[in-house]
Amino acid sequence: MATPTITRIGSKATARYVRMSPHKVRRVLDQLRGRSYREALIILRFMPYRACDPITKVLRSAAANSEHNQGINPADLIVYEAFADQGPSLKRFRPRAQGRAYQIRKPTCHITISVAEAKSEE
Repeated sequence: MATPTITRIGSKATARYVRMSPHKVRRVLDQLRGRSYREALIILRFMPYRACDPITKVLRSAAANSEHNQGINPADLIVYEAFADQGPSLKRFRPRAQGRAYQIRKPTCHITISVAEAKSEE
């Protein structure tokens, strides 16, 4: 298989404050890094994880940004960079016996995906 060479850095898209653990999102993003745009969409469609929906939206947004702002054909795009940073945690309390309360942390994350134009060397 020919390795693609990056000819031009495309665009990036970010989803902030996604109500999901960054650890669970990174599990999916690790499968997409370096793949073509179409291949990444197919992988996301058949993965059984909840994180796939917001990641698909961010990936489509990055491709649309690249097409609109720089006129790059989405068929030529690869996932150049993909990462999930930790966002603020929502703190909630669960009532327990004898007047106590346990803290529950509901994590959030920021998903960022960058795409680049790549031509395969054949």
